[in-house]
Amino acid sequence: MYPEELIAPMRAELSNVGFEEFRTAKQVAEHLGASHKGTTFVVVNSVCGCAAGAARPGVLYALENASKKPSTLATVFAGNDREATAKFREMVLPYPPSSPAMAMFKDGELVHFIERHHIEGRSAKMIGDHLVEVFEHFCD
Repeated sequence: MYPEELIAPMRAELSNVGFEEFRTAKQVAEHLGASHKGTTFVVVNSVCGCAAGAARPGVLYALENASKKPSTLATVFAGNDREATAKFREMVLPYPPSSPAMAMFKDGELVHFIERHHIEGRSAKMIGDHLVEVFEHFCD
């Protein structure tokens, strides 16, 4: 587990733009369960360099540039929100554990998933442009 003072700025990058932090398995299950309606975009936040260099900036770029946006923005922090992250990972099977990662749920169904290997080596703008397309396609 990372010291909270180390990851606080990384959490804030997303929470400051409206991301709800899921810190327990119960929060994840209640929100993304079978009765889920609308779109929820979840970011598995991380301390790794690709999270800071491209993933979080790409998400911010997409939110600034998409005309359609998810009804809910949420995040779990790998390495700290352990039970929330484990529950999230259970809900995106058969995808293997990945951090950072991003997922779009619509009406209780996983409809798009971005693994770490889709993030590594790409610029924030490339990730953001991809997310704009995802938001435009799945969000109302």
